[in-house]
Amino acid sequence: MLGKLIRVAVTEAVGTALPDGGVYKLNHGTPIGKFRATAPISGVFILGIDNPVKHFDGRVIAILRFKDTGEQKLIAAPKSKRFIDWEIKNLIKFYTIGRPFTLECYYERSCGAVVYRNIGGTIRYLLIKNRRSSNWSFPKGHVEDGETLEETAIREVYEEAGIRIKIFPGFVSKSQYTIQNRIQKTVQIFAATTDDEQTRIQPEEIEDYIWLPFESAYNCLKFENDKTILKDTHEFLIENNYISEVKNG
Repeated sequence: MLGKLIRVAVTEAVGTALPDGGVYKLNHGTPIGKFRATAPISGVFILGIDNPVKHFDGRVIAILRFKDTGEQKLIAAPKSKRFIDWEIKNLIKFYTIGRPFTLECYYERSCGAVVYRNIGGTIRYLLIKNRRSSNWSFPKGHVEDGETLEETAIREVYEEAGIRIKIFPGFVSKSQYTIQNRIQKTVQIFAATTDDEQTRIQPEEIEDYIWLPFESAYNCLKFENDKTILKDTHEFLIENNYISEVKNG
């Protein structure tokens, strides 16, 4: 159901009283028209519309499932707006507070960094291999509530590789792709360096790591997006005199 277009007839508008006290802080209704759910649902919450409405046309961006009752609701938003997990959780808190639930989201946003350091006079880049994938890539992870994108990158690199990084201003590489034809993912990667000499991977998440010169790191990467990110980062660092070509190994 994620990503499907949906038309909703609003049955409880913003400000309508909830059965157990409080009020609906979002418009809520039922699907109408050609939309067909693949499992029973008890309603649809609408994000991105602050005023009461009677009808809504948009996209399903999340599925809310309650563990205690098995109740399932859809979360919809205008096609032009993207909400990620923590944003959705904050907006539906009035309805979910005190109840265990899971949230499956259509949009994901991650941040990370291409990290280099000088090892014996050679500039080497950090690649990691996640336990969920057999491919080398860069440390990155989901943006959390209250974080800037840079703060997410710093935290994720530290959690996955145990190193503290310095991000260089003026560079960020953004890529968007689809995971298993279901999840729309946006990744923003910064250029960074570290003075830490010891890499300590997060064993629950990371299978292995390696520090390689540019050419070797480039050839280790499978996906064209990653190759482009590394190449653009490498050129940015040279053009801004953070590294010199002589030291690239």
